Amino acid sequence: MNNSSGHSFLSSVEHMFDKAADALDLAPDLRQQIKGCNSVIQLRFPVRLDGGYKVFSGWRAVHSEHRLPVKGGIRYAPVVDQEEVEALASLMSYKCALVDVPFGGAKGGLAIRPADYNVEELEQITRRFTQELADHGFISPSRNVPAPDMGTGEREMAWMADEYRTLYPTELDAIACVTGKPTTQGGMPGRTEATGRGVQYVLREFFRHPTDVARANLTAGLQGKRVIIQGFGNVGYHAAKFLTEEDGVRLVGVIERDGAVLSDRGIVVEDLAEHRNKRGGVAGFPGATHIENGLQVLESACDILIPAALENQITAENAAQIQAPLIVEAANGPITFDGEEILLRKGTVILPDTLVNAGGVTVSYFEWVSNVSHVRFGRLSRQHDIQQNERIIALIEEMTNGLVPEDRKSALLSGADELDLVRSGLDDTMRSAYRDVREMFLNHKGISDLRTAAFAVAIEKIARSYQEMGLA
Repeated sequence: MNNSSGHSFLSSVEHMFDKAADALDLAPDLRQQIKGCNSVIQLRFPVRLDGGYKVFSGWRAVHSEHRLPVKGGIRYAPVVDQEEVEALASLMSYKCALVDVPFGGAKGGLAIRPADYNVEELEQITRRFTQELADHGFISPSRNVPAPDMGTGEREMAWMADEYRTLYPTELDAIACVTGKPTTQGGMPGRTEATGRGVQYVLREFFRHPTDVARANLTAGLQGKRVIIQGFGNVGYHAAKFLTEEDGVRLVGVIERDGAVLSDRGIVVEDLAEHRNKRGGVAGFPGATHIENGLQVLESACDILIPAALENQITAENAAQIQAPLIVEAANGPITFDGEEILLRKGTVILPDTLVNAGGVTVSYFEWVSNVSHVRFGRLSRQHDIQQNERIIALIEEMTNGLVPEDRKSALLSGADELDLVRSGLDDTMRSAYRDVREMFLNHKGISDLRTAAFAVAIEKIARSYQEMGLA
């Protein structure tokens, strides 16, 4: 998919890789080993629908197998193509390495508009796609693990997992062949919200560093910051919900397929979600101004711009008009290489996709670990922790000759459930990754922006892995 400046998404990713590799002075053999995809398959398969057959085209790309299994979502979209899948697979490798998730990078796509098919037809298509992936060794709990992406979700992952179990009934870890499943089918609490939650955690960490905030010409704290979000799907919705309800940001704009809505007073996320679900879009939302050309709203005044839709949204054509001093890439590749060069010259601070939207794969990793270990997080330790806290409370009450207030006591004695542990692990992962990127940015003389720093951190880890295996 080409952007308006003529560069494809894949070309932009490769330019970004080259910029980081140059800064690291990466050896030519390692550079060649890491940069390109290891394997790509195109699948064309028929499905019988309405008494006839329709042929579908899909892809699965594997970028790097320095860690196994490889990991990456399955995208259902009419515009998906091989180059897009390769670019996304590359980003997955760097993303996993950056947040220390021991997976290689992969991505898949099916050229389909889901809205054109009913549920039964989508299930047939998904199960047939799974068969093709399995026949060619591109889905497996130990080698290649898909997950949801644009146009797919828990439902599709449940179908894929069930089809894989049907194909391989003796596979003990079959349920781990995909992640992002419903919790009743081995899924992980918090996985659906994970990418949006990760956006929140990264922003919180950014605002813990006063010098970083000052570099973006912003005042301290998230409270009251004006935010515009592009894309009100799973990621955009959850990021907006958590940031407004828990951190006090003011959502002043939302960009969707049918245009954008603006309100300086602030948009209540649940009200907009209810309106969108009823009307099929954001147009007509009460108390807000509707802008038919949604892309223009990317250029509106705000403190934080969060692109959470498609790649190639900010390009050389509109980058100069972007007013937001801080851009947080919740989508994959929303800024082209040329567009970013313009933004950086303006002093715009960009928190890159490789860092910001890594929450999904992080919680997918937790789900995969739980599936292959066949035990729920917290099952072995929760009661022990509660009993330990009971002894501590009893000791405090004995030493102080008083009683611990009931509300404090109940909080200590509830114990951490699986969702608490998932959120804690995700928070720690995102904070640690931001600090790694920040350290690279501050301490490497050849690196002048956070994206290059993020790529550099990831590339160093992948290169080290290849060297230690004797493959480079």
